[in-house]
This record gives sequence, C-alpha cells and structure tokens, in this order.
Amino acid sequence: MSIEAQEKRQGVALVTPALLWTLVFFAVPFGAMALMSLAHLEGREIVQGHDLGNYLRIFTDPSLRRGIFVSLEITATVTVISVLLAWPLAWIIATRVPQRWRRMVLLLAVLPFWTSYVVRSYSWALVLGEKGVVMNALVGLGLLAEPVQIMATRAATVTGFVHFFVMLLTLTIYSNLIQLSPNYARAAQDLGASQWQVIRLVILPLTLPGVMTGAFLTFVLCIGDYITPQILGGNNELTLPQLIMLQLGRRGDYPMASALSIVLMAIVTLAYAASARWLKMERV
Repeated sequence: MSIEAQEKRQGVALVTPALLWTLVFFAVPFGAMALMSLAHLEGREIVQGHDLGNYLRIFTDPSLRRGIFVSLEITATVTVISVLLAWPLAWIIATRVPQRWRRMVLLLAVLPFWTSYVVRSYSWALVLGEKGVVMNALVGLGLLAEPVQIMATRAATVTGFVHFFVMLLTLTIYSNLIQLSPNYARAAQDLGASQWQVIRLVILPLTLPGVMTGAFLTFVLCIGDYITPQILGGNNELTLPQLIMLQLGRRGDYPMASALSIVLMAIVTLAYAASARWLKMERV
C-alpha cells in the first residue's frame, strides 16, 4: 500500500468518530424534529402528517410572531451594545495596559465565565430588584424619589446578557488586536494620520474579522438562551426559546415546539450566511 493511501485511510479513521457523533447526536435528532414539525396536535394526541400548518401558524399567530421579533430585537440590542463596549476595552488591554499586568486584566475579564449561568442571572435579579443595590444607590443619591421597576423588563434581560457577552467579545477582539503589527499604525502616523484616524481607518477595519466572530457568537448564544429572559425578563415579553418551552411544558405541543425550533435554527443559519465572509477571513 502506498504512503498516500495509508495517509488517506488514517485521515478517514480520524474523521469517522466525529462524523458518527454528528450523525447520531445532531443529524438524526434534527431529522426527527423536522418530521415532528410537520405533525399536528389533536387533543392530547400527536397526529403525524406532512403539512406546513405549524409554520403557517407561527407567521400568522400574533403571539408567536411577536416572540420572533422580541428575540431578534433583544439579540440585536445586546450584540450592538456589547460590541460598542467590548472594542474599546479590548483596545485598552492590548495597547495601554502594561505587559506585566495584562494577564491579570484578562483573568478578570474571564471571571464571569467561571460563574454558573443560573447563579449569575439570579445575582442580577438581586441587583436590579426594587430593594437591590442599583435602586438603593439611586434613591440614596437623590436621583430617584422612589424605586422604579427594572426587573421583569427588557432592560433587565439586556443588562444580564451584556454583562456576559461584553467579556466574550473582548476576548475575541483582543486576540485579533494583538496579532496586528504596530507598523500599520506607525505608517499611518508617518503619513499624517491622527490617533483617532489611525483607529478608525486602520485598526478598526483590520479587526473586523474578530468583531464579526464575537458578534456572531453573541447572536447565536443570545437568541437561543432561555435562562436569562426567564429569570430577568419574566413573562411580559416571551422570547423564542421561552415560547418553545411553553409549548413543551404547558401544552405538550411537540409539533409546534419543533417548528419553532426549526425557525430558530433557520435564523441562526441566516446570521451565519450574513457573517460568513468575515468568519472565513478570521479562519485564514
């Protein structure tokens, strides 16, 4: 057997376990979910079928359609705010923090990842409550006459999300920034560019792959999250994951839950297609 054939067999042997894992734990469940989405519920029984009634209901039922829009609005808000906060933070860490302190700063940046997601959400519930730290501080400073409602609102959900995703974006942008040669900035400054022009016209465009990678991860994780909207947002505005859990837990409508899940995956796929250009640049 030639060396080339041996290498090919070795490559197939190495890839096969991952392919089998993907087939068993993703492709097969996804196919079952797709078939389930074509069924419908009659009373308490699931009737198999091959119609698109569930999908038509999603886009005609105001409550279901509203759930999609709420998820997109919250996700877009979180992504934009996180990017605007994370890029300056990553730039400061990469260019202004001394090398000897940089590891400590990065360690502090990843601390939120060490905390349980549920614990972190409940911690924000305590902070944002009417008797929480934020309200007590605002009332104590005389900025508010009495506490206002922040919990169980979209603002609370966005706050909880941004707290986590700013750190995630900071790490992805920082990893991109430290790979840039300082000669780019020096060349721009030699040509008469100011510090702001160097950042806006040179550094920022070169870090777009890192920004888009972090933004895509933020989008995917945020739009599919159930815990944070449930704990911080309450049930005033149901997101897509909350609607899916509602169909499963209270109504037992597995076909509709499957259809909503397919729609959620379609949204993520469209987000990937929109950012694929920059994600490919990042891989290069």
